[in-house]
Parts: sequence; structure tokens; C-alpha cells
Amino acid sequence: MTAAVYVVSIDPQASTVWWANRIDDLPFDFSQEHETPENLKALETLKDQGAKVHVVANQKGGVGKTTATLNLGAVAAHVLAGADTVMHVFIDTPGSLQDENLLLEALKYADDVIVPMPPEGLAFDPTARTIEMVIKPSGLPYKVVINNWDPRDGTADLEDTKAYIEAQGWPRTKTVIRRYKVHTRASVEGKVVTQYAKNRVAMEAREDFFSLALELGYGGRS
Repeated sequence: MTAAVYVVSIDPQASTVWWANRIDDLPFDFSQEHETPENLKALETLKDQGAKVHVVANQKGGVGKTTATLNLGAVAAHVLAGADTVMHVFIDTPGSLQDENLLLEALKYADDVIVPMPPEGLAFDPTARTIEMVIKPSGLPYKVVINNWDPRDGTADLEDTKAYIEAQGWPRTKTVIRRYKVHTRASVEGKVVTQYAKNRVAMEAREDFFSLALELGYGGRS
């Protein structure tokens, strides 16, 4: 591997693969390992060389794990362009209870965990289970990222979600990832956030991920 970022998917649904394969100029190294989780052991070598491993996890499907994984990886790769060693590894994990063994395997090598959570009541209980039953017992630092909030819906759901997270005592990022059509179109168009068009809406959508990466220490603003 020669890129500064390595993205790994262990999600059997393989949506990360479908998206990555459509990108003409993939800015990071990538592999799909749900059938070969034993290959994650190779991450130990990268960690010995100074790489940090970030697991993106929530056992509820459809919360935006793949979008977060690929776009954080793209931002980190953009900021670290020219680096000749892997500095960050992002792991996309399954959104189901049935594949918990894969998530547990990824956590063995993680330095921290990112928990995407949309501002909707149906996400509360599955997120709580993931954090309380899986992430907390691992002892790893983690942060919840409120994801896919549509400002056109007003702030009621956003504030309710913030209040719920605070009541649970979970650490949360200040950055909120807003819902934009450009994000949902990106997988079809074969793009990551650093490859969006240079217009106002796309730049605002892009800025959310740069802000999140900066806050988490995975990159910064360009």
C-alpha cells in the first residue's frame, strides 16, 4: 500500500465495494474483508508503523456508515496527499446484530469508534445497544455523530436527538452531518466528497466532512 489512507469494509452487504468500484480515481487503498476477517490482523503491522484505526459502527442499518467511512477516508487522504505510508485506516462494519462477530473482530484493532446516528427515534434503541453492549465493553474511546439531518425539517428532531445523547452520557461531536442530495447521488455517480462539483451546495456538503475530520483529528480544511 502506498496511499496515506486505507479503507476496509467488513460489511457483508458490500455497499462500500459497489461505491468504491464506481470511483475512477479512488483516493485511498481499499479492500473488502467480510469473508476473510482474519486478514484484519495485518492492521497490527500498520499500527506498529504509526497508523490509527477508526471503526465506524452502528448495528442499525441505514444510518450512513458507508457514507461516513468513505468520505472521512477521502478527506484524510486529501489532507495527507503525498504521504508515503498509511496513516489512517477506516473500517466500515455491518449494520446488523447477526454479524456482531465481525464488528467485534474489527474492534480488536481499533484506536477509536465513530457512531453515526440519524436524528430519528427509530435509531435510538439500536444505537444504545451498540454502544452499551459492544463498544463500551471494548474500552475504546468513541463519539456519536448526528448524521443525515435535513435542516428543512426544522430543529425539533435534532434537539431531541442531542438531548437523548446527553441523557445517556455519550460523547458527541459538535459537527452535525447535514442531509444533501449530493451525498445520496455520490455513490451512483462514483464520487467521494472531495470530488464534488465546485458549487455552493456541494461545497457546503463537503465542508461538513472536512469539519468532522478536523474535529476528530483525522484531517483538516483545505
